[in-house]
Amino acid sequence: MRTIASDRLLLRPWQDDDADFLLDLRSDPVDVPVPGAPPTTMRTRKDALASIGRMRAIEHPVHGSWVIATTNGLLLGSLLLLPIPQWAVQSSGGPDDVEIGWRLHPGARGRGYATEAARAVLHDAFGRGLPKVLAVTEPDNHASQAVCRRLGMTALGRTTKYYDTVNDLFEKLPS
Repeated sequence: MRTIASDRLLLRPWQDDDADFLLDLRSDPVDVPVPGAPPTTMRTRKDALASIGRMRAIEHPVHGSWVIATTNGLLLGSLLLLPIPQWAVQSSGGPDDVEIGWRLHPGARGRGYATEAARAVLHDAFGRGLPKVLAVTEPDNHASQAVCRRLGMTALGRTTKYYDTVNDLFEKLPS
């Protein structure tokens, strides 16, 4: 999988050396990244290594799951650009819908990293021909919704199309 760079950030493939960071990032049971999905709390380093193996196995010219790091190597979070899982797509959702999502470590929030990382990945994906991207947020996740707006995503309103729960849906088309 490719590395994507922005002014301050590198979005790079996950490595086994990132396991402790991933375990810390995903150990908070309150911080569930995918609305309506089962909690993704990790309990062991073995869980983190297994997750890294799955993320590294993504070989696609557009899709991916990256670790967000500063250009000097400080790990900040994760970003994914993946088809919405089929288990999550309701009858009115599309099998080819691609979702962007991010999760930052609490100490990295509020500094524009999510917006910068997502903007870099969107630029790369649209340059590779992706026709649209969705973001599915919990109604109370105002921080992620603000990132969506800064990215120029269009709010499509509330939906139950994905993840079997009510969420706010955003869409971005190539400029």
